[in-house]
Amino acid sequence: MPTATLSQAVLTADSLPANYFLENFALRADKPALITTAASFPANYFLENLALRADNSALVTAMNQKELWYVPPAAVADTATPTLLHTFEQLTFNLNEVEPDVFYLVTSNVYTNHESSLHRIDLRKWSPGEAIQPQKILDFPKEAGFLNGGCLIGPRKIVVADSVGLIWRVDLPNDGGAPSARVWLRHESMGSYPGQMKPEQPGINGVRYAAKLGYVYYTGCAKKLFMRVKVNAETLDAIGEPEHVAVGRMYDDFCIDENAGVAYLATHRENTIDCVSLNPARNTYRFIVAGDPLNEEMIGTTSAAWGRQPGQYGKVAFVTTDGGIASPPPDGVRRPAKLLRVEFPEPLVALRS
Repeated sequence: MPTATLSQAVLTADSLPANYFLENFALRADKPALITTAASFPANYFLENLALRADNSALVTAMNQKELWYVPPAAVADTATPTLLHTFEQLTFNLNEVEPDVFYLVTSNVYTNHESSLHRIDLRKWSPGEAIQPQKILDFPKEAGFLNGGCLIGPRKIVVADSVGLIWRVDLPNDGGAPSARVWLRHESMGSYPGQMKPEQPGINGVRYAAKLGYVYYTGCAKKLFMRVKVNAETLDAIGEPEHVAVGRMYDDFCIDENAGVAYLATHRENTIDCVSLNPARNTYRFIVAGDPLNEEMIGTTSAAWGRQPGQYGKVAFVTTDGGIASPPPDGVRRPAKLLRVEFPEPLVALRS
């Protein structure tokens, strides 16, 4: 794909087909993102998802190892040493902080019997070096097939992507009662192409809620989609038909900057982070903020979460990688999976919404 810097590009989208630039022309920032390694992991680790704690320490899921890791906070120029917290019976996927220092982890046997569970991890009295005591609080219905990304949509309410083609909603009672799970939305954009892609690619992957705008945004990896659907502010149910936000990339998980009106999407097999407007009308071309040209640090970008320190929202994100497990780099050599600290340049004015 041809690329240009912002200063080199002249945009003339009026006379061209919709999404011409997005499919055929990419911009990269004049000022590159600043990328440093926060932590490195052992060989053949697939880092899937992460959650940042208030002190900027990170909880990171190593999906293919069924593990949850802790990465202590570190200065910008330093690399921290990760610590294994726990090994689960199922593959480890997304994490959400439902109340301060209380996290809920989704696990799923996506390649075998498809059993999937939700675990509560209370770190309020935990100190690094101590064992954690996860509690399994929910087994998802048998219909669940490939649980993946997830996010909070309201107080004690989580939506979870199921890569077979739907989104689940989990309600966590305030009184400590049993959680419940039900299908929140099913749509053709969330599906995949079973048996038609080698290797197989998941359908819906990442999910984030933009509360100010009132939309749930989600990615569809196999169909190369970035979508959104309106949310009823009172019931928190989906309303209306999902609509396209951007197309053309195998988007994975992402983080949203509601102040600027943009999302930063990990492209996993394409080894970049792209900046996309949350307003579909503004996405007439692809804007690459990190990873073009190919950056050794960014092989297999999978997820992103904002730093928790003052001034970091919308500016500094922590990004996980798989080191090329899903799609090896051109030389065929897998790199160590990493947790990266990425400081983004200001988003392009044309993307802001």
